[in-house]
Amino acid sequence: MALFKRKRDDARPEKSVESVAEHAPDVAASAPASEPDAAPAVGISMSSYGGFGAAAKAQAEPAAAPEPTPTPTSQRQPAVRGPELAPPPTETIPGLRDNVLLRDALAQLPETPSNEELAGVARHLLQGHLFLRIKGDARALLSEGKELPLAIATRGDQQFVLVYSGGAALQAAVSADKDTDTSAMGQPVLTVLRYVLASPYAGIIIDGASGTARAVYPRALLERMLAEAEPELEIKSLLAGERTDATAGEIAAALTRAKFWLAVNTATEGRYGVAEARSPQGDRLLEVYSHPLEVIAMGRGDQPAPMTPGQLANALRADEGITGVIVDAAGPWIKLTRDDLAPLLAD
Repeated sequence: MALFKRKRDDARPEKSVESVAEHAPDVAASAPASEPDAAPAVGISMSSYGGFGAAAKAQAEPAAAPEPTPTPTSQRQPAVRGPELAPPPTETIPGLRDNVLLRDALAQLPETPSNEELAGVARHLLQGHLFLRIKGDARALLSEGKELPLAIATRGDQQFVLVYSGGAALQAAVSADKDTDTSAMGQPVLTVLRYVLASPYAGIIIDGASGTARAVYPRALLERMLAEAEPELEIKSLLAGERTDATAGEIAAALTRAKFWLAVNTATEGRYGVAEARSPQGDRLLEVYSHPLEVIAMGRGDQPAPMTPGQLANALRADEGITGVIVDAAGPWIKLTRDDLAPLLAD
């Protein structure tokens, strides 16, 4: 019995429910047993769900952005800030495929992260899947048609849903509260976030028992993130997935219909200039981003500005010296040539 509907390739549903306790390390030799004082208290709650309301939509509207000058004016080095490819997949707990990009971004957080560092985690939240911790055996509860008691944390009268990037974070949670009667369920991130926003929860806590490798995102930020995201996160999913000979063409095709942004900053005479990168080979590349958080994560003080496929095509036609685009330069990224962008330029 499936609890949620899934799109293609989402969240490895064939192995989405596993016992956490049977894979948990010895409690005495594991992660911290309590949350930091400033964090909400963590516990398994009887707050439950019987369906995630996948059709729920965030109500926040995207903020207006300045209309950029179509000619790129800002040339900066380096062209990219992160790796081209996502790390290979791992399963810390057999059967639970880790969200490696999110896990690794959390692991890099210092004790007091900057806004850019938190944006870097949030951008990786918008791809792949998350794990939820369930009180009891999720498979048995589902087979009996029962609702699933969901792990939450409380702060005053607010409740935060606990989500996890992978097996290590789930093991740390079990070790911290010693509640071994739990299981884990993996779901596409959009399904989880839409459920949270369709319910009265105050936000989410990611990997709450993992020391500094944790993050709290309030409801208002989640609403804004989803309002500015593609409905199916098509570009981000392709960039985070396995690269094939077809990937460049698939992303180029997505650019003919998906939301995307440019990075803009103040140029001469108060006009807005569009960020342009140069590759080590000297190629001029227009920087394109799948979400405003990708612009912020570059750490340059640029502002995200929405652009339509038609505007991007016009900008490329207006300057033959631009050899292509680079998508999500903070990584994982891809460079698309004019030949790759033929579907966009043909419109």
